[in-house]
Amino acid sequence: MTFTQPKTQPQPGGYKSAKSRTSGGNNVDLTSVLLEGRAFIALIVLVIIFALLSDAFLSVNNLITMTKHVAYNAIMALGMLFVILKGGIDLSIGSTVGLSGVVAGVLLQGFKIQSLDAVLYPQVWVVVLCSIAVGATVGFINGVLVTRFNVAPFIATLGMLYVARGAALLISNGSTYPKLGGSPELGNTGFNLLGGSFLGVPVAIWVMVLFAIAAMLILRRTPFGRWVYAVGGNERAAELSGVPVKKVKLRVYVISGFCAAVTGLIISSELTSAAPQLGETFELNAIAAVVIGGAALTGGRGNVRGVLIGAFVIGFLSDGLVMVGVSTFWQVTIKGAVIILAVMLDQAQQRIVRSKNAALAAANKQSTKETGSADDDAVQSTTKRMGK
Repeated sequence: MTFTQPKTQPQPGGYKSAKSRTSGGNNVDLTSVLLEGRAFIALIVLVIIFALLSDAFLSVNNLITMTKHVAYNAIMALGMLFVILKGGIDLSIGSTVGLSGVVAGVLLQGFKIQSLDAVLYPQVWVVVLCSIAVGATVGFINGVLVTRFNVAPFIATLGMLYVARGAALLISNGSTYPKLGGSPELGNTGFNLLGGSFLGVPVAIWVMVLFAIAAMLILRRTPFGRWVYAVGGNERAAELSGVPVKKVKLRVYVISGFCAAVTGLIISSELTSAAPQLGETFELNAIAAVVIGGAALTGGRGNVRGVLIGAFVIGFLSDGLVMVGVSTFWQVTIKGAVIILAVMLDQAQQRIVRSKNAALAAANKQSTKETGSADDDAVQSTTKRMGK
């Protein structure tokens, strides 16, 4: 005798599929789509508004200039992304920008060696490497404070904010290093190329594109990128899975310091001068770009695409407000309001996601329960027929 398992048919008023139960209609889906693409929508709205208010906003020259300003924030924000993805924060990058510029200024204008009674004028590539090394060292110290001494990231990087800024002021004695173009006789020319253009496009934009591609490849294609997401998602689970948590934390701060130093070099090169005050509040722009781009400050969620869009939102907003003649005081207020709104929308999106996941889990549980009950009834019915 052969046995066939009868197909269970849903009874009227019985359970529905998880998809039909959790879809919530088109309104919920539309809301989710709008929240997911909120940064891009905000960017489009800003472009439309400022284009209507200023005829010069969409001119080619202005777009290139604004994109160059965006690049400064984007390069720093890409480094900040790594830190935030692992659940940390770096408040010292603005000071690192200023410190790296001052180091470049000192070396380009001549580094006096007291013991030899001589002045050393290193070549530009040496200056660049030394300045980047200083930025990476600041990041390394942040990482050591967080990993070895268990200092909270906010406190550790806040302290380094003051240390790095104080170091820049001590080195420069509070003054600005002007005319960093160098001298052909001394062989230290070429620093201004970093702030120049290549193929008609500012070098800052090229650097932003290269850094974005590199960051995307690291996060998507390398074990380190997966480790960063894992540590930010659940540090304890990542550690139990064999992820070198402390090394990951240390490296992300080094990356952040590296990106900040590169930004400082580019800006100092464009201005052909270096000031210890350079980079003040830059860390806030970087954090804002990451948050507006959809990254979670708790870690584990965010991507390069969102960071770039967030940087464009901050950059276009700042330059657009200047072009239409908005007061500087109102610019700061509006920028702060945008950041708060971005966080509120992110929280709203997460509430919707959690609600849908909970409803889906409940529907699947109910579906499994009723399916199992129907199968039990079928088995009992078959057993009774066999008994007869």
